[in-house]
Amino acid sequence: MQHSVSIRDLSLNFGNVKVLQHLDLDIAQGEFIVLLGPSGCGKSTLLNCIAGLLDVSEGQIFIGGKNVTWEEPKDRGIGMVFQSYALYPQMTVERNLSFGLRVAGMKKDEIDKRVQRASEILQIGPLLQRKPVELSGGQRQRVAIGRALVRDVDVFLFDEPLSNLDAKLRSDLRVEIKRLHQRLKNTMIYVTHDQIEALTLADRIAIMKNGVIQQLSDPHTIYNKPVNLYVAGFIGSPSMNFLQGQLHGGAQPTFVADDGTSITTGKYDFAVAPAGVTKAVLGVRPEHIVIGEAARSMPFSAEVEIEIVEPMGSDTLAWTKIAGHQVTFRADSDVHLEVGQKLLVGFDPARGSIFNSETTNRL
Repeated sequence: MQHSVSIRDLSLNFGNVKVLQHLDLDIAQGEFIVLLGPSGCGKSTLLNCIAGLLDVSEGQIFIGGKNVTWEEPKDRGIGMVFQSYALYPQMTVERNLSFGLRVAGMKKDEIDKRVQRASEILQIGPLLQRKPVELSGGQRQRVAIGRALVRDVDVFLFDEPLSNLDAKLRSDLRVEIKRLHQRLKNTMIYVTHDQIEALTLADRIAIMKNGVIQQLSDPHTIYNKPVNLYVAGFIGSPSMNFLQGQLHGGAQPTFVADDGTSITTGKYDFAVAPAGVTKAVLGVRPEHIVIGEAARSMPFSAEVEIEIVEPMGSDTLAWTKIAGHQVTFRADSDVHLEVGQKLLVGFDPARGSIFNSETTNRL
C-alpha cells in the first residue's frame, strides 16, 4: 500500500528535554489522521516536524515516498492551516488566497482558476473582495483553509484550526472539514485536544502522551478497547468509571472490588486468559450502566443512592457509589432522578475494560 506520509524513528529534543521519542507512524494515501492529546504531549511538535518548521534530532520523514527530512517547508508538498488563521490584514481575501502562488511565479490564469475552485468548495466566493477585519472567525478560518487548498498539494496539516471558535461554529466547521475530506480525498493530519473533533473526523486517531503514541486505531476501537488506563481515562466525556480491586483467574474469571463486591466478568474478551490473582482496575463507561428494571438482566446489579444529578438537556448525568467507588451514569432526560433516590443499576463487564493496576495495560 502506498504510504502518503511515513515517519521513521523520529526524535526531537530541546536541550535535555525529550519532546518526541523514537516515533514511528505510517499514514495511508487519503487517510484522515488525528493527533490527539493534552497540552504538551508533543502533537503540535510532531506536526511542525512533518511541515519542516522544526528540525528533527533523529529519524526520517517521507512524504509521497520522498525523503523530506531536510527539505524546506515549501518543497514538501504540504498545505498548512494554523490555529491563528495567519492572514495578511492589509490584503483582500482573494489576495490572501493567491499570495503564495504569486510569489511562486505561477501564471495569472492558473492562479485565478485555483482561487475560484477553492472559494467554491469553501463557499467564500462573496467574500473575495473583503479584508480579514470584515470577516467573522469562522469566515477567516475558511480563508485560512482556502489558502492551503489553492496549493493543490497531497497532504494537508491542520494545527488546532477550530480552537479559537465558539462551540456552535466549531461543530459547523467540523462538518465542513469532514465534507472537504470526502470531496478531495487528500491525506489530512489534524492536531487537536478536543476528543469530539477526533472521534467525529478521524479514520484513525493517534493518542499521544509525553511524546509517545499510546494507541493508534480507529475511533470505535479507541473508545471501546482502549489499550491502557491513560487512553481509557482520556477518551469519553464524562470519563470512564474505574473500580479498583483484584482479578481472580480460573474457568470463570471474577473481579473483586476493594470493598469485597464480586463481579463475574462473563463474556469479557481477555487478551490472555487470566491466571492466579492480579491487581486490576475495572472500567465502565457511564452510558453502559443501565437503571431500573433493565438492570435486573445484567450480569452485575446493585441498589445505589443518587448523590448528585446533572441535567444536560439531551440526557441526565447522575453520581453515585458502586463497590465503594464514585461512579457516574447517564439516563434519558425524561427519566426523573433526584438526590437521595434509591435505584437499581447494573452493567455488563463484557462491555467494560479491565486493566492491570501495575502495568496499566489492558487485560
